[in-house]
Amino acid sequence: MNLLAITLRRLYNVYAILLFVLLMLIIFPFVIIVSLAGPVWGGNAIYRICMLWGDVWFPLVGIFHKNIYESPHDKKRSYIFVSNHISFLDAAVIVKTYRQPIRALGKKETSGIPVFGYIYKNAIVTVDRDNAADRSRSVRKLKAVLRRGISILIFPEGTFNETGNALKPFFDGAFRIAIETQTPVKPVLFLDVFNRMPYGKLLSLTPGKSRAVFMKEIDVTGLTIRDMDTLKQKVYAQMEERLLYYGVSWVK
Repeated sequence: MNLLAITLRRLYNVYAILLFVLLMLIIFPFVIIVSLAGPVWGGNAIYRICMLWGDVWFPLVGIFHKNIYESPHDKKRSYIFVSNHISFLDAAVIVKTYRQPIRALGKKETSGIPVFGYIYKNAIVTVDRDNAADRSRSVRKLKAVLRRGISILIFPEGTFNETGNALKPFFDGAFRIAIETQTPVKPVLFLDVFNRMPYGKLLSLTPGKSRAVFMKEIDVTGLTIRDMDTLKQKVYAQMEERLLYYGVSWVK
């Protein structure tokens, strides 16, 4: 890459970051106000505000998102969504992908970031993965969210997939909750986030397409905890097959 291209990419990334922060500052007062309405109504309102943020930021940085539905999707139903995790951009793509009330499970450490952290912790369910008590608390909160008819999103890989494979091994959490609450699992694939912003590289954002694929839901009716590993492997196999079908770029 020549010097001009490097300079233009860095300028683009500075622009994207400044716009990201500016838009966050604009929505921040509204987030504070609606957060006073409580975790259910207030949380849903914060997510809608974040959707509006995404509807502005993405096109202004030249990232054009599209949802692909491999089977009919009912936005009025609650699901346990599971997605692959390959980029810092995953967090932003959530608001362009899931256009219904949802709570994602995210790392507690991120809630300490000024402004963004306040929005983050009021829009998702946080967890300290190194603290058993906090993990249990987050599970109880996710189940409470489902009882309110709100979907949840869990990245079953836990952390970035840096293996060179389509996916890294899944943790049990999403599948245990699915069985215990008898809530269907719906895999959703992020196909282009790695191309837009590879993990481990600063100022690496690039404009272009962004696609999310909603796969067919997986029914868990009648399953018990003894079926958890089977369910987990079934979801893994189906997600892996579709990621390879779409030819994702991070597979070596």
